[in-house]
Amino acid sequence: MYTTDLSSKIIYTLTDESPLLSTYSFLPIIFTFIKDTGITVETKDISLATRILSNFSRFLRFEEQKSNDLYDLSQIIKIKDANIIKLPNISASLPQLKKAIQELKSCGYCIPNYIDKPKNIYEQNIKLLYDNIKGSAVNPILRDGNSIRYVPSVIKKHLKRNFKVDDWSIDSKSHVSHMNSGDFYGSEKSIIINRSHYITIVLLNRFGEKKTLKEKILVNFGDVIDVACMKKKLLIRFIREQIQDAKNQQILLSIHLKSTMMKISDPIIFGVIVSEFYRNICKKYKRYFETLNINFNNGISDLYNNMSHLPNTVQKDIKQSLELIYSHQPRLAMVDCNNGITNLHIPHGMIIDSSMANMIYNSGKMLGNDGKLYDTKAIIPDRCYAGIYQAVIENCKKHGAFDSNTMGSMLNIGLMAKRAEEYGSHDTTFEIPYDGVMQVIDNNNQLLFENIVQIGDIWRLCQTSDIAVRHWVELACQYAESHNIPTVFWLDDKRQHDMCIIKKVKSYINISSFVDIIILSPVQAVLFSIERIRSGKNVISVTGNVIRDYLTDLFPILELGSSARTLSITRLISDGILCETGSGGSAPKHFETFIKHNHLSWDSLGEFFALFASFKHIFENNGNFKAKILSDSLYQGICKLIKMNRLPSKKIGELDSRGSHFYLAMYWSEALALQNTDKKLKNKFKNLYDLLIFNEKNIMDELIQVQGKSVELGGYYNPDVRKLKKIMCPSIIFNDILKLF
Repeated sequence: MYTTDLSSKIIYTLTDESPLLSTYSFLPIIFTFIKDTGITVETKDISLATRILSNFSRFLRFEEQKSNDLYDLSQIIKIKDANIIKLPNISASLPQLKKAIQELKSCGYCIPNYIDKPKNIYEQNIKLLYDNIKGSAVNPILRDGNSIRYVPSVIKKHLKRNFKVDDWSIDSKSHVSHMNSGDFYGSEKSIIINRSHYITIVLLNRFGEKKTLKEKILVNFGDVIDVACMKKKLLIRFIREQIQDAKNQQILLSIHLKSTMMKISDPIIFGVIVSEFYRNICKKYKRYFETLNINFNNGISDLYNNMSHLPNTVQKDIKQSLELIYSHQPRLAMVDCNNGITNLHIPHGMIIDSSMANMIYNSGKMLGNDGKLYDTKAIIPDRCYAGIYQAVIENCKKHGAFDSNTMGSMLNIGLMAKRAEEYGSHDTTFEIPYDGVMQVIDNNNQLLFENIVQIGDIWRLCQTSDIAVRHWVELACQYAESHNIPTVFWLDDKRQHDMCIIKKVKSYINISSFVDIIILSPVQAVLFSIERIRSGKNVISVTGNVIRDYLTDLFPILELGSSARTLSITRLISDGILCETGSGGSAPKHFETFIKHNHLSWDSLGEFFALFASFKHIFENNGNFKAKILSDSLYQGICKLIKMNRLPSKKIGELDSRGSHFYLAMYWSEALALQNTDKKLKNKFKNLYDLLIFNEKNIMDELIQVQGKSVELGGYYNPDVRKLKKIMCPSIIFNDILKLF
């Protein structure tokens, strides 16, 4: 157990890509401002590289070994005073994981390769360790609570007017396509557990022989467990129909999944889609692909990356066949037009929460290979949540784009605790190896669920803790009472899982006693919310784990053009807090631009507001009044930063993230100099403010002059810390001033 006193401590995560760069610029400012306040900041490294190295310590020399900070955090979240700021990290797809492994090996770390097809127990254990790092391995551990996500009012007030959205055409062909049978939604079965015990998942072959897939799964009284199966044959039929339909309508074809959070099921679904789109070459060159171990779950990039191992004549033939496919199949939506990266290139190229929100923001259009926007078919195979996006699209066709200057906002209360629902099903999701029967049995050998399955089907079991649901409902009631606006539970009374959750919600609260609390299906709920938002009114959405994730991007992007400016506060079951800082979907592009031009346009507003919430939490929990002063003054500094438009520009040679951090320091110190509650802080920060305002031009000159040239960080996944510190703090004058305080 982590024993350090946390009452006045903020745990600050070090992550990856642009958020990591931003943190190395911002942390020196934080350390200056908390000095002599009784508040401390401790960093924990949860970057992809460090998570790999900490799991393979036995392969490393002592000086190369890394502490397992993610494990430390898993213990910290259980403590009442936990106060964590978590920035976006890489949720690695398999291609990303393999690239990170190769980078670390090139730096001299003697870690093993990822083993796609292990041949013995030793290799199986290696693969298992890596699979636990793959995908969204961080969030399910840290999010042991339920979230409140919203756009801070100061952002709404000052930034709405800066965003203009093109209107929709009533003739738009853009739409969402989903399966009507054979998906998870149609096959779902759900029960509420009536006693605490262990369950086991087994697969019976056609001879009745049992194979245990997972045992000793603890389920507690009141938990909801579900099983569901996606049928591969019906998925293939559906995909073929959609490819042909996109071709007939002459619109782009796009696939929207969440291969990071759904790291077992969605890459398999993605692989089926890729295999169907490139079906002709898969048949023609099957022997070569098997020799190269091509896995289309990793996208068509797996072929492009390994083709060089084939004879030149075969390579040439494959390339010609690919061009023929592109000329006969519907055009694909693009991830990167400049480099020819399509929607089917890599499984993490289009992440549904971001990609669908941006498609709707762009009037239902996505980029074609010529860099222009076109109407698009958005394939979301499973029905559970696809209808939400189709409802928004139909509403936009009828009523036009949202007006960012007049629209209301949505506050979301999301069910996340205890790895709730689908996002916690990684280790209970299976690709069926042969025809048979899947069973779930309890410790008395009683049958709970049974599904007939065929080879290639995807079967999963999900669990939602009673503790998590109670906590979620309590949060919803608190916010319904304090905000006095409609509070909507997004629950489908025709879906098995949601029927169980509705039953539990109604058992915890008397909904009729709350004028503003209602239960609607997700499609009804999004239409209800849209009606209010279009009329400038606010609404509270109370949703499950997946919809929470989708809404985190959807309405903030429609309102502000970005989801990076949202604040998420997770109220941990332990009564601590986890403050998250918006979405990290754009982090790779900002990072690439920084490497080329030494200009970082990453927006840190989410990080600023997370720090504000952390200071506030310290004051409310232990009475440290200096924390309140820091919190209030930081908020004032953020307000002025936004009002003065000192946010990063995308243009090289203009203000970037480092310059924005400088201005926050200046406005924050100004607010502290103007307060009269603590004279010692007042005098200290008046001196700091005077120095910053006097040296503003020279500091900005130093920050601007370094731009326009490429930088070398020593690695993408494992950059050199010394280089990071130097590059992210390039102003000698600013650095020297901070050291004085």
